[in-house]
Amino acid sequence: MTRAMQIPPNTELREQVNTSRKVSFLGGNLINNIRIRSGGVSARTLRGGVYGFASDAETSPEAVAAVLKAAADNAGFLDTRLRRKVEALPALKGAVLRRDADKTDAQQLEYLDFARALDEYIAAKYPDLAGRSVTVSADSMEKTLRTDFGTESYSLSPRCYAYVFLTANTADGSTVDLYNVYGSGGTLHEVFALPADLFPKIDELYEQLRRKAEGIYPDAGTHTCVLHPNLAGMLAHEAVGHTCEADFVLSGSVAADNLGKRVASELITMVDFAHTLPDGSPAPLPILCDDEGVPARDAVLIKDGILTGYMHSRETARHFGHELTGSARAYAYSDEPLIRMRNTAILPGKDKLENMIAGVEHGYYFTETNNGQADTTGEFTFGVCMGYEIVNGKLGRALRDTTISGVAFDMLKTVDMLSDDFVWVSSGYCGKKQIMPVGMGGPAVRCRVNVGGR
Repeated sequence: MTRAMQIPPNTELREQVNTSRKVSFLGGNLINNIRIRSGGVSARTLRGGVYGFASDAETSPEAVAAVLKAAADNAGFLDTRLRRKVEALPALKGAVLRRDADKTDAQQLEYLDFARALDEYIAAKYPDLAGRSVTVSADSMEKTLRTDFGTESYSLSPRCYAYVFLTANTADGSTVDLYNVYGSGGTLHEVFALPADLFPKIDELYEQLRRKAEGIYPDAGTHTCVLHPNLAGMLAHEAVGHTCEADFVLSGSVAADNLGKRVASELITMVDFAHTLPDGSPAPLPILCDDEGVPARDAVLIKDGILTGYMHSRETARHFGHELTGSARAYAYSDEPLIRMRNTAILPGKDKLENMIAGVEHGYYFTETNNGQADTTGEFTFGVCMGYEIVNGKLGRALRDTTISGVAFDMLKTVDMLSDDFVWVSSGYCGKKQIMPVGMGGPAVRCRVNVGGR
C-alpha cells in the first residue's frame, strides 16, 4: 500500500493477508495437510450515516484506486436511498502504531513431522486407546491500515497450537473422549522446541482420560461448583462479553438495561484487554489499533460487580456518549469491521483453589469445556468434558460428560470465592458473523450453577 496515495474523507483503507496451516492425523492416517494464504485490499467510506464498502483481491495501485472509488460510490448510493442525514463522526487525532512479529514460518514438512511425532508417541505408549487424533495448526493476520485522519498502523499476529484428542473404552461398553490444546501466540519454532516437550502433557491427558472412563455422572440440579479458569474464560466471553458489545446492546441485549447496576458479586471485575495486562506483559492477542484506525484501549465491563461499560465502534461510542475502545475488527480483507472482543477476562481474587474446594460439602469441580453458547439475554449452556465430584471438601471420582447452564448475571451474583491464579485460553475463534481469533481468561470461580446430570 503506497503512502503517497490520498485517502478520501471519512475513509479507511486496509490491506490484509491471512495465512493458515493445518496438519491432522487420525488413528495414524494423515487426513489434513493444508496451507492457505488469502489477501487483498478493502476500503470503507462513511457518508450521511451509512457506510459504503468495497474490496479486491488485487493490491496494485490501480486496484487500490478502484476500491476507494467503489467504496465512495457505494456510500453515495446508499445515502441517496436511506437519507439518514447523520453528522460526520468526530475527527480523531492520527497515530502511527506498529506491532511486528517473526514472519519466518516453518516449512509445511516441519508441521507434518511435528504432528507425526506426537501421533507415533501416543500409538506406541498407549495401544489400549480406542482412538486418537493429533492436529498441529497455525494462523496469522497481517494488516496495514491507513485512514483519512492520519492513522497508520501495521500488525502481524501469528499463533500456533497442537490439539490432542484421545478416546478410551469403558467397562460398560461405551467410550469417553478427552482433548487438550497446547501452544500460544508465535510461529511453530517460537512456540514449540521439540515434540518431546509435549509428551509429559500427553501422559497427563491420558491419566485424566482413564479416570474419566471410570467416572460417574453428576446429579442434575443446582449445586455449589468450582469452575476451573478454562470455564471462567468461556463464561467471560460467551455469557457476558457478547451482551456488552454495543451493537448487541442496541439490539436489546440484557446489558442495555443494566448499565450502572449490580450484575455480579462485588468480587467480580471483568475487562476486555486491548494489548497490555496489568502486570505489563502483553495480552495473548494484542490489538494496538482496530480496523477503524482507533487506538485500542481496555474496556472495563464490570467493576466490583457493577456493569460499567461496553465495547464500541466509532458509531456506537458516539451514540452512547462513551469513550472509544478500538473494538471494531474484521477477520478477512473482504470483511467489514464489527465490534469484537479481544482478550476478555475475569480478574483474579485472593483465594486458594484448595480452600475453595475445601468449603464445598457436596458439589463439583469442572475443569474442561468442549463447547459453549449464550444468547443476548445472558442465558448460557456449556458442555463440560472433564471434572470431579467434591465430597466433604475433597475431590472424589471423575465425571463423565455433562453440561452447566444458567443466566450469567444471576449466576455471577452467587460467586463467593475467586482463586488467586489465572489462566488464558487463546486458541479458538469467536463466530459472530465472521470468525475472529480471541483470548479469554480468568481464575477459578466458586458459584451456584445448574448442572445437567446425565
